[in-house]
Amino acid sequence: MIYLGADHRGFELKEKVKKWLESSGYQYEDLGSDHLSPEDDYPDFAVEVAKKLGKGDFGILFCGSGVGVDIVANKFSGIRCGLGFSQQQIRVAKRDDDINCLAIPADFLSETETLGIIQMFLETQFSGSDKYQRRVEKIKEIEKNQK
Repeated sequence: MIYLGADHRGFELKEKVKKWLESSGYQYEDLGSDHLSPEDDYPDFAVEVAKKLGKGDFGILFCGSGVGVDIVANKFSGIRCGLGFSQQQIRVAKRDDDINCLAIPADFLSETETLGIIQMFLETQFSGSDKYQRRVEKIKEIEKNQK
């Protein structure tokens, strides 16, 4: 399952992404916002997405810079959220760092750029090579020791 969340600055782009996901055959759940509201706050939507993510799930978050939702999502154990600016960057982040959540900087990307980044995020597999698996395990150990 793909979980989506966006504040007012990412709302319009999220709505376009939903259409693309549908036409591409992906299952998703929109966790908000369900309407454009300039007074909403990005942490509310990032929290909802992060709480839903389980093994095999993906999150896609949208806000103006992408940084706010990225920070919030990465507060949750098991979430490895990457801020996406290019297809190449996200391919490497997914392949090497096993990201399971993508933060989209809606103020800085076109619809076409965003869709390319999301497609790369969804289609790229974690390499699972020893060094990258070791690094992901170290992250999990850090999370465990922070509790």
